[in-house]
Amino acid sequence: MSQSTHEPSFFLRHEFLLRRLHSLTGIVPLGLYMCVHLTVNSSLLNSVQSFQGAVYGIHSLGRFLPIVEWGGIFLPLLFHALFGVWIAKNAKLNTSQYKYTSNRRYSWQRWTGVIALVYLFVHVLHLHGWFHFAPYLAVIEPMNFAQFKPYNAASTMMSAMNDFGGFVWPAFYLVGMLCCVYHLANGIWTAGITWGLWLTPAAQRRASIVSAAFGIGLAFVGTAAWYAATSAGPEDIARAKMIEDRMYQVGLDAGYVPVSEEKRTQPDEISEQFEAEEAAEEQAIHEQLENAGAEVLADQE
Repeated sequence: MSQSTHEPSFFLRHEFLLRRLHSLTGIVPLGLYMCVHLTVNSSLLNSVQSFQGAVYGIHSLGRFLPIVEWGGIFLPLLFHALFGVWIAKNAKLNTSQYKYTSNRRYSWQRWTGVIALVYLFVHVLHLHGWFHFAPYLAVIEPMNFAQFKPYNAASTMMSAMNDFGGFVWPAFYLVGMLCCVYHLANGIWTAGITWGLWLTPAAQRRASIVSAAFGIGLAFVGTAAWYAATSAGPEDIARAKMIEDRMYQVGLDAGYVPVSEEKRTQPDEISEQFEAEEAAEEQAIHEQLENAGAEVLADQE
């Protein structure tokens, strides 16, 4: 009787370690980054200045920013995604036979993971373009990809959401963001089981409540960020660009924003028109104050 010489795959040989690394990277750094990312984006609801200031803070890392992005985001994401695809491919879904909540959550975790992967893949292409060398950008920018400019953060992000009539991208981002939130919130619950933090039914029920509350809270923050980016009209975008250009000039004068034409858009007719209108309004107010002051002096005399 011949013995099989078939050896288990790399994933099977190291499954114990890989599953724990997979659950860990899903929370730190990826889950933590998503919380920070959605919170920063939701600051746009407060003001353009708040959001642009936060983006300036991120880009103040300078040459260390690519190291942080690759070491803390892209490489962990690639590992989490690749091993997640292997898990999804080998998952034995039985929701049609056993319609228990835990079975549905197991299935939804896999499906939201696949949707989140596609979403993130397209999201990075849409706003950041994947790569940053000029010949590549010259090809994809006319296709309305790589539209985000860090020094014009709000205006370029809001403008990007208005392509295809302003309906396709908002729907895409809302579904993708909510899938990412569910995947993280439910992933925290499953990670606790993987790491042996809650094994009894009572402990799992408590963990389910905490994970659900966390997911609802993060979905609220994410929806706020989504609304801030997708609800703006042409006038809002032009006004945001005017504010960003002013902040850039102030930052240059103060010395805390490095010169970078690649990270910003150039002045256009709409933003220049808004700036002229704002200057005219300021001049009119200044003249009114001077006239009022002159009248008070005349009355006193």
